[in-house]
Amino acid sequence: MADPGSWPLLSTLLAVPVCTAGIAAVDRRASRVRWIALTGALLTLFWALLIVAAFDRHDPGFQFVESADWIPGVQIRYLVGVDGLSLLFLPATALLFCAALVAAWQVGSSAASLSAGPYFAWLLLLEAATLGVFCALDTMLLFFFWELMLPPLYFLISLWGSGPARELVARRYFLIMLVGGVPLLFGLLAAALSFSGGPVAFDLPTLQARELSGPTAYLVFLLLFAAFAVKVPVVPLHTWLPSLAMVGPPAVIALVVGLKLGAYGLIRFAIPLAPLAARDLHWLIAGAGAATILYAGTAALVHSNLRAILACSSVAHVGLVVLGLATFSVSALQGALLQLLNFSLATGGGFLVLAFLQRRSGSTAVDRLGGIVARMPRLTAFFLLFAMSGLGMPGTSGFPGELLIVVAALHSHTGAGLAALFGMILAAAGFLSPFRKAFLGVPDNPDIALADDLLPRELACLLVPAALTVAIGVWPMPILELLRPAAEAWVTTIAGL
Repeated sequence: MADPGSWPLLSTLLAVPVCTAGIAAVDRRASRVRWIALTGALLTLFWALLIVAAFDRHDPGFQFVESADWIPGVQIRYLVGVDGLSLLFLPATALLFCAALVAAWQVGSSAASLSAGPYFAWLLLLEAATLGVFCALDTMLLFFFWELMLPPLYFLISLWGSGPARELVARRYFLIMLVGGVPLLFGLLAAALSFSGGPVAFDLPTLQARELSGPTAYLVFLLLFAAFAVKVPVVPLHTWLPSLAMVGPPAVIALVVGLKLGAYGLIRFAIPLAPLAARDLHWLIAGAGAATILYAGTAALVHSNLRAILACSSVAHVGLVVLGLATFSVSALQGALLQLLNFSLATGGGFLVLAFLQRRSGSTAVDRLGGIVARMPRLTAFFLLFAMSGLGMPGTSGFPGELLIVVAALHSHTGAGLAALFGMILAAAGFLSPFRKAFLGVPDNPDIALADDLLPRELACLLVPAALTVAIGVWPMPILELLRPAAEAWVTTIAGL
């Protein structure tokens, strides 16, 4: 099944949203452009599921590999492929983008002259770039897709965000990510140029076979760790997220927070390219994860806006993923990958619910809400489910991954593991009181008293993530078994077991 013939499955996956974006950008009819964009997103999701169905789950290597000369003078190639570590991120990404498109169905622009076409076009280009990150096997191709994500996010936030600070926040985010790309580029170049005795190589399989050692290994790892830590985000490089969560379009923030590309970069590139340095600096990885959990959990206690609270909670739990990577164990890697998939479902779903809430109430500030459950019981139920999954409640998709990570962390980094448990308790405490006030308290916003519950299209975009949240929480074994061969190969290579 791993050989579907000569058809370029992954290139087609990347081409569908790009082509749809081009059509959406030139169409001026909002009623039609929405359906064009959604059709393209659904085709992308269908194609991603087709790739999953054709994948040979017993093969730990890269599959559906496509290779072509791109910049042959310096041995840079268009090289894409997926293995068990990256496979499930394709349908997870496509599903979240479908939901985000539906959530932005009635999108309006802060710039009155803009139509809905550019919004959906930028969103689809962002989807293509994101999928490209998960497929790229050439380090320069990775850098290309990594930087390609910035223009869509800048324009989506600055033009369709809320509040007078949206342009400032978008510019700040753009510059921070641009600066974060500098160590990424230098780290990837250092890895490619570090072998004087052999030809220059930028493709990941070749670079992994050339195990770095000495000062170069530490340089490459630290550069890549810093670059991906900005995107994770790891404390103290997280400062861009709270302000972005407050002013960005909620559907776009669901994508930014739900797709943890920085953590994926650590798993796919930073650690495999310099495994000796990563093993020696395990304390740095574990410390960064534990510090992120504690700080973000504490920050969740002081915020009074549901968007900021959810963002801080997601930062705390991605810190747990970083901590799990420091154990270099199969179970922790499985848990980390499962947790990253859960972000797409739970955190992304939670922000989509907040998008629907803000459209009805005009705000997600806790002191301007109250009594939501009386008028919107379905909206409340979905938000509670996604929030509980984000907190790792048993029976949800957040529980298996967190359990695997915590057990492994307590075994190999006991102090950091205990700190992580405390930070997770802080994150839970930061959620419960605001939830009670906003959803169960006395209504303070007249818009809530007049609001309707979720519309059919809104229900449709939440039902699939909600069903997967429960299904994975109750029976995670199929996904864990799919991840196992690639996870075992990763640990064997990294830890030398």
